[in-house]
Amino acid sequence: MDDRTRYEAVSSRDARFDGAFFFAVVTTGIYCRPSCPAVTPKRANVRFYPTAAAAQAGGFRACRRCRPDAVPGSAEWNVRADVVGRAMRLIGDGVVDREGVPGLAGRLGYSARQVQRQLNAELGAGPVALARAQRSHTARVLLQTTPLPVTEIAFAAGFASVRQFNDTIRQIYARTPSALRAEAGTGLGGGRREGLRAGIPLRLAHRGPYATAALFDLLAAEAVARIEEVAGTPGSRTYRRTLRLPYGSGLVAVDEASPGGPWLEARIQLTDLRDLTTAVQRVRRLFDLDADPYAVDEALAADPRLAQLVAARPGLRSPGAADPEEAAARTLVGRAAAGELVERYGKALDVPCGGLTHLFPEPDVLAGSAEDPTLRALATALADGRLRLDAGADRDEAEETLLTLPRIGRSTAALIRIRALGDPDVDPYGTPGAERWRPWRSYAVRHLETERAAVAAPS
Repeated sequence: MDDRTRYEAVSSRDARFDGAFFFAVVTTGIYCRPSCPAVTPKRANVRFYPTAAAAQAGGFRACRRCRPDAVPGSAEWNVRADVVGRAMRLIGDGVVDREGVPGLAGRLGYSARQVQRQLNAELGAGPVALARAQRSHTARVLLQTTPLPVTEIAFAAGFASVRQFNDTIRQIYARTPSALRAEAGTGLGGGRREGLRAGIPLRLAHRGPYATAALFDLLAAEAVARIEEVAGTPGSRTYRRTLRLPYGSGLVAVDEASPGGPWLEARIQLTDLRDLTTAVQRVRRLFDLDADPYAVDEALAADPRLAQLVAARPGLRSPGAADPEEAAARTLVGRAAAGELVERYGKALDVPCGGLTHLFPEPDVLAGSAEDPTLRALATALADGRLRLDAGADRDEAEETLLTLPRIGRSTAALIRIRALGDPDVDPYGTPGAERWRPWRSYAVRHLETERAAVAAPS
């Protein structure tokens, strides 16, 4: 897009571009999402930025009306396999908060200076600024949805000090943390932990239509006992699962029904609040919430073979994984065997919640215990770092490593690439004519699989 088409998107309040870019108004000092309902500013007063962090670095604060920090992530980062796309996925997963810029650079295989230069050149902000913008959003969520003390929120969100936290909140939101909390009008009272028992309430934003029924059907069909469950009736189901996270464990619940706006209602419970950002990003990848359904549906509907399927299920997603290592193991062994692995080797939760009692076993546990030689080889490669499936993994390198493992062929490696690595452009079946579906072959495959499942389902 050029600035002229960006301004047209702003003038028409086009929500399709929320998260793809941001605009700032020099006369007010605020930045917004393209669909902001405020009066459209004059073109001469508008500046465009590729990220919220770049707008913040330009001295602009977040709009109170449109909350630009709550937009879906750019679909571009899921598509791109270059260093910038991989870096953005890793920053979203909280790597900079946990390991710093050197840790990010090490995972990417570049020097810290090279990563800094490439992100600044393309996105107008370096990794620290991008992580800071993410921390501020996490802090706002905690301030407005939990009764936790401000000091605890500061460190849970990833800030190094309370002073840094206060300064950042004032700069980005033009309010103190206490004022930001009061603005929510939540009446946060009661015990400090009592408000967290039901989980931190979240609205997980997405753009465009979302075929929730098809995705919840898939999650229900795949659910592994003790770590996942889908309860309720079609149209009002809730998906729940356990999460293995860097600092502890968590539970997430996501509702199928989403009344009131383009988001999914969710609740997350954590043993350590420092995991909130990472947990949210992993759930977003599982539900493919940063996808661009407008681009996907337009491209696939041009193929007569898919046109009716796209019309029947607009916004069909290609789900990823909340735990890519778990997803790879489950791809190899299937649902029933995965349940046996959880029962035999999974780590029990300190506080079970209904049918959710365990975490999926870690690779190092399976490497020393799994009886299946292929699973044992996969787990060993993951445990020793030879195979990486994290958010910033090089997808081609990961696939080539998978193909060196015993009895893993192209189709299995491609299935792992779709789910564990969230690759939007994979055809694991060698479908004739699939080249026409680039760069959205994974979505085309989902349409075909969903239609076959619907035809096979009992009436």
